[in-house]
Amino acid sequence: MNSQDFVKFALQITLMLACAVFFGQLMRKARQPAVVGEMFGGILLGPTLFGALIPALYAWLFQSSASVGVVRDASIKLGMLFFLFIAGLEVNLSDLRRLGRRAILIGLIGTLVPIGIGVALVYLAPRDFWGAAVQEHYLSFALFIGMNLANSANPVIARILMDLGMLKGEIGTLIMTATIVDDLINWTLFAIILGDIAPTSQATPTSLPVSIILVVLFFFVVLGLGRQIAPRALHWARGHVSWPSGFIALTALVILVAGSAAEALGIHAFLGAFLIGVALGGDDQEHSEAHDVINHFVLSFFAPIYFVSMGMTTDFIVNFDGLLVLLIVVVACLSKVGAVLLGAKVAGMPLNREAWAIGFGLNARGATGIILAGVGLANGVIDERIFVAIVVMALITSLMAGPMMNKLLSHRMAVKLALDNPGVLTQPLNEPGESPS
Repeated sequence: MNSQDFVKFALQITLMLACAVFFGQLMRKARQPAVVGEMFGGILLGPTLFGALIPALYAWLFQSSASVGVVRDASIKLGMLFFLFIAGLEVNLSDLRRLGRRAILIGLIGTLVPIGIGVALVYLAPRDFWGAAVQEHYLSFALFIGMNLANSANPVIARILMDLGMLKGEIGTLIMTATIVDDLINWTLFAIILGDIAPTSQATPTSLPVSIILVVLFFFVVLGLGRQIAPRALHWARGHVSWPSGFIALTALVILVAGSAAEALGIHAFLGAFLIGVALGGDDQEHSEAHDVINHFVLSFFAPIYFVSMGMTTDFIVNFDGLLVLLIVVVACLSKVGAVLLGAKVAGMPLNREAWAIGFGLNARGATGIILAGVGLANGVIDERIFVAIVVMALITSLMAGPMMNKLLSHRMAVKLALDNPGVLTQPLNEPGESPS
């Protein structure tokens, strides 16, 4: 890379980060997920607006050097390994044992039913409706659509619950635990899909079974060994390397090795990083400190740039298909919320306002949905038209989740406020003519 290329690279990252910070903060002030603003900033900075209004400048900055594009894309992918590691750290497998039947049933039914509906949707619609790009791997494409209908974005959901003051409560814990089941099923399925359509794989009848076996083995090795070794490794690292700089270096080594192993198997580097995060996840103090050491920089730099880059991937006006977007959004909402309510019913929960709030909470696709769509587009699972529809669905469901949960749980928040401020109830509790006791 010569000096002119480096100038372009630095300018690209500067503009992308500036857009991410500005629009992300706007969304935060509106009590909405920052990822929505970051995606919107990318759409403005990409071919949809900037490229259409000032094509010469856009072409010079973003398209005139292939080497800059390669370095930028590699840097963004490297950053997303750390983001998926952070997402994996949020998965506490001990919560599955603690909450047990309810969370597992909601997670399983709330994930498997939309996957089935997504596959049925693809096969019921005319094959030409989905475009030429998906025809070669039609089953993998159908599973990919089902996976995106089933996906729940735990970072976005966690932020919404935090804003509502319910992250640590019963409903919040139940929702976040159900996302663990969702994550494990969807990332496993995603790895199988990529193994089936990866350019390096052979298009033979045994490719899909082999992909399934590789994914299952990879899960067992990383999670099995990781859960056994991680506590002792953290304790050793705390006593033998500088903290936090030495620990960050060791963590980076592990993430890169796991990501490289996953990529070499045709699974995807993102899954390797995510599983390492799951293996290192936990509630003890050392795990929490390990999380905090990496969390701030990743969420402040790498993640925003990635989501801006996703908005720059395609022209959202040219590739916007109103009928396809409407179909994906409606089926996604009905299948996910309906499946979660079915899971709650099977688990013995009443279908009250809390159950509906859980359904709308898990309906948020957010960052995870955008990541899955972006990797699917890059690997040829979908074309730009379907990518736009999935991203729009992820943004709409993320924007819906907060207001719907706020409305459905307003009575709970009122009770919590009253309990936190008991003095405000003193007067209404006394009958006329009575003196306070």
